[in-house]
Amino acid sequence: MKMDTNKHSVFLLNYHLVLVVKYRRKVIDEDVSEFARQTFERIGASYHITLIEWNHDGDHIHVLFKAHPNTEMSKFLNAYKSASSRLIKRDFPHVKRRLWKEMFWSRSYCLVTTGGATIDVIRRYIEKQGKE
Repeated sequence: MKMDTNKHSVFLLNYHLVLVVKYRRKVIDEDVSEFARQTFERIGASYHITLIEWNHDGDHIHVLFKAHPNTEMSKFLNAYKSASSRLIKRDFPHVKRRLWKEMFWSRSYCLVTTGGATIDVIRRYIEKQGKE
């Protein structure tokens, strides 16, 4: 497993993000998804975020990405949701017609840390420390 590094640390911080369209409207098609993905990559670069995988359904997206330990995740998510919402509604008029208010994304989201080992494997590893 390849770890990321900076001046004083070694880390591997993977996240799984799910964002849902307001009112679960099915407005995400290939074009909207690609535009949202490009916006994610552009904004993510300033937060030291690297996109690993992206996919969508009509009313939500799934994103797998890496981040640095000093990334302020809530600031990044707010920046991404605000900018992408505004830009999608500006560039895709059919979306604006389906979502009559300002927001594109629901206020809630799911953000889960992911890793190569399960919690049980890590728990057993920690329990065995100091024992033969």
